[in-house]
Amino acid sequence: MSRRLPLVLLAGLLAASTVACAGEDDDPFTTEAGVVHVHGLGIDPADGVLYAATHHGVFRIPEEGEAERIADRYQDTMGFTVIGPHRFLASGHPSLGDKHLQVEGKPPLLGLIESRDAAKTWRPLSLLGAADFHGLVAAHGLVYGQDSTGGRFMVSGDRQHWETRSQVQLTGFAVSPADRDTIVASTPAALLHSGDGGRTWSPVPGGPKLLWLSWDATALWGIAPDSMLWRSTDGMQWTEAGQAPGADPEALLARDGELFVATDSGLHQSSDGGKGWRVRYRDPE
Repeated sequence: MSRRLPLVLLAGLLAASTVACAGEDDDPFTTEAGVVHVHGLGIDPADGVLYAATHHGVFRIPEEGEAERIADRYQDTMGFTVIGPHRFLASGHPSLGDKHLQVEGKPPLLGLIESRDAAKTWRPLSLLGAADFHGLVAAHGLVYGQDSTGGRFMVSGDRQHWETRSQVQLTGFAVSPADRDTIVASTPAALLHSGDGGRTWSPVPGGPKLLWLSWDATALWGIAPDSMLWRSTDGMQWTEAGQAPGADPEALLARDGELFVATDSGLHQSSDGGKGWRVRYRDPE
């Protein structure tokens, strides 16, 4: 795993304990930090805008100019996915001011929350105070989630009720766009494959060590701790596809042949399968 990942996981655990005992004016997420500690990336199909979910809120990433923190909200958005025009799903930890995203007497865990206005407002859907999804994928009419609190791999058909299909510590996973039961996942030790929707897992023989995965209509993509990009058509056979800029990869998104990667040197985009990259966004120094 990269050097950044343990810090991110630790930050999530610290956030849970810190928020629980902090005062109203001591929100640990309310800082001037920019687009750092990125946990997820997504493209809004309404306007093609790139969004970055971070430890300090969700940011709108323009083609030019500075990123915009949406609604001045600082929630630690650990899990993030776009499901339609202006419609996002997320998880993680709430800002202290978002009382409607907290349950008295329970840990500050967002469970599954939804926005229908591109992250301006959020409403709870399920598992509020009971789950912290560090990975979310919406596909085939289902939502797949990796709950960091107990290593539960969970699936929901209505975003209200959940089936725990297995318990495994994953760093990332991707669902085949062609088959709801084909899932490839990464762990600190191995690459895993499931053919039954995440109920059972098998190691991918000779598979590369990957951190993050993203599956679009063109291929399954993965990024390694050394920022090497890998490509596969089935999750079993892999080839090197290119070297992403920077170190400590934090997030990967593949959409319609475009690749987006967050590393310690900013957000980067490739339009040729990882061979060439351009800086998509970098915080002003």
